[in-house]
Amino acid sequence: MTTAIANDRLLKRFEKWDSDASGTLERGDFEMEAIKVARAFGKDLASAEARALTDAFTGLFDYLAQEAGTADSISRGDFVRVNENLIFEQGEASFNRVLGPVVQAIVGLCDKNDDGQINAEEFASWLSGVGMSRAEAQDAFAKVDTNGNGELSVDELLAAVRKYHFGQLDVELLG
Repeated sequence: MTTAIANDRLLKRFEKWDSDASGTLERGDFEMEAIKVARAFGKDLASAEARALTDAFTGLFDYLAQEAGTADSISRGDFVRVNENLIFEQGEASFNRVLGPVVQAIVGLCDKNDDGQINAEEFASWLSGVGMSRAEAQDAFAKVDTNGNGELSVDELLAAVRKYHFGQLDVELLG
């Protein structure tokens, strides 16, 4: 992992989530991201799945804001600093605690057979929801399914998000 790769990926995520292009992230930006993802899955915004996703994204905002020492907005620099600390310093358990609810909520949106995991078809729906083609999703599934069982657990998906930020995987699961 190089700092340049991590910074580039974190800044890309910042720009994506800064829905009003204000140069800061506010709670509303995280709520908007949840709405966009839920709509991409065709979910009613009042559904349990969409509410779980909104709660997960706003919980992520609350964590980032607290770590940045603010209550209402997060600057680019603070976003990068807090996330680098979470990803590279605090370790896997902290990363999973903070990002786990977001990944779990996204799994809840696309887990059509309600087994708590997602198969290749469900994964393709997820990645289509964040803008990836079906062909790219098939290739990505093979890279993320580390145990080769044809199903992706939340733990495998969280590991993939971490590897993305370490520069070890080019599958961007959070769009």
